[in-house]
Amino acid sequence: MEIIVNGKPQSLDIDPDTPLLWALRDELNLVGTKFGCGIAACGACTVHVDGVATRSCILPISALEGKKITTIEGLSESGDHPLQKAWLEHDVPQCGYCQSGQIMSAASLLSENPSPTDEEIDLAMHGNICRCGTYKRIKAAIKTASVSK
Repeated sequence: MEIIVNGKPQSLDIDPDTPLLWALRDELNLVGTKFGCGIAACGACTVHVDGVATRSCILPISALEGKKITTIEGLSESGDHPLQKAWLEHDVPQCGYCQSGQIMSAASLLSENPSPTDEEIDLAMHGNICRCGTYKRIKAAIKTASVSK
């Protein structure tokens, strides 16, 4: 199985039904993408597949031949993506568990819509659950990142 992860070709010899999440975490040691619910309902496992925010916990690796996958580790080499900086500016993380999925969903939104309204942010981020309830700070950080792009 050949896939491209964070710009680098990767060859995997695993069961084709293995979810992308486990290929990333167990085979490639990219542990920034988190397991949350296992049914694509919480958003903790969100990565980009060909630039689109995608839940990795239910996506079989066999569906990804030749696709470009970006994880939180690949969003920015130095951690200075506008969203990552805005997340810190607005003190978004508490427990931090959902943060990679939240940021990846927000990055997909901003790549499609660099200046989203509050309603567009709500729609794009729907389904990304934050156990700590930092939704207002998440929205503020997305707004800040949209201005800085």
